[in-house]
Amino acid sequence: MGYNTYTPDNSLGSLVKCFWTLEFPAAISPEKQRIVPDGCMEMIFHYGDVYIQYDAGGAFIVQPRCFVFGQLTMPLVIEPTGNTGIFAVRFHADGFAPFAMIPVKEMENRAVALPELFGDEGLLLEKAVLNSASTDDRIKIIQAFLLKRLQTPEAIDRIVRSSIDVIMGLNGQVSVDELSEQLNINRRQLERKFSSVIGLSPKQLAKIIRLQTTLKMLEKKQFTNLTSLAHENGYFDQTHFIKDFKEFTGLSPKQFYAGSLSMSVLFMAAD
Repeated sequence: MGYNTYTPDNSLGSLVKCFWTLEFPAAISPEKQRIVPDGCMEMIFHYGDVYIQYDAGGAFIVQPRCFVFGQLTMPLVIEPTGNTGIFAVRFHADGFAPFAMIPVKEMENRAVALPELFGDEGLLLEKAVLNSASTDDRIKIIQAFLLKRLQTPEAIDRIVRSSIDVIMGLNGQVSVDELSEQLNINRRQLERKFSSVIGLSPKQLAKIIRLQTTLKMLEKKQFTNLTSLAHENGYFDQTHFIKDFKEFTGLSPKQFYAGSLSMSVLFMAAD
């Protein structure tokens, strides 16, 4: 399975976390894969075969060939239909906001096709990226597209960015009240900013970041038992741990640890 990440130019570094590619033939394609929320939106280009996306009830849709996926608040189950060839842009938690043409909150748990977001420019971007012969060319095309649409660096909300820094620095172990007090901002105002800029509430992002920290420790076997893992990551008790874990993964910690979740592990390792 060929998975690689690439660093964006400094001009986009505050918005784009990385570019990544994933390639493997149908003969070794994994079965359904579970993607866990990580607080980042992504722009996906399938230059290989498209993927199927399942909902909680088992019904499925075929994903668009090129799209932006909004914030995940639940596990995403996907399955390849053939040969996998993906080029993608992973944005920082607040990174897609300056480019969004519809409210990011409306994109939650959705794969929004590029023409729906950018009209004819989205179609032209699709064609340019899909017809490119190399990752370097794709990166150049998407960086030029994003920089053209980035009107001003001031589009980044400084309060939201500071809040993200605090949440990340504390591995999600911070309450909304503590966050608003530390940043000297009204709680409701902070929640409104998060909803419009990130598409998540501060509480949701903190819970996701805390879970991601836990998952990395779980994947690297940096724990003695699940109880100690829960306490180290600030969960009140085992019940609280399991509840949050199931909310975002759809599985219990034991089920997740026992499963072969190769795609989730890849994306966690790339952070």
